[in-house]
Amino acid sequence: MKLQIAWEQLNKSVALAPIHNRKQYAKMVQLADLLTDVIGHTKKHPLIDLLEIIAELIRVYDAEHFAVPNASPRAVLTLLMKEHGLSQADLPEVGNQSVISMLLSGARNPNIRQIRALSKRFAVPATVFF
Repeated sequence: MKLQIAWEQLNKSVALAPIHNRKQYAKMVQLADLLTDVIGHTKKHPLIDLLEIIAELIRVYDAEHFAVPNASPRAVLTLLMKEHGLSQADLPEVGNQSVISMLLSGARNPNIRQIRALSKRFAVPATVFF
């Protein structure tokens, strides 16, 4: 009974469930964005597990509804920059030119904040950068 009450309370505030349509998808993406803002760069935040669960729900929906070839974050960023005619200096919301260079070379993978910025900039699902 306690478990059911806890689930009902969580579900009222978060509506945590598999995503079946674009409206639910948009709500989950909005929630993921909010959690990302709240968590920031904290690695041991109490809400990190919730963010991971929501990210997985989004990933499953993306995989079923947005066919994206399996590519590295580096390859995706390179392609998007080329398609949009952008240079490293054109992505200040992601980082300075040396950070962009490291992402393009594969020396480092984008972090959550950078993924969010890239997703917003190019209007693509965040999961293409994982």
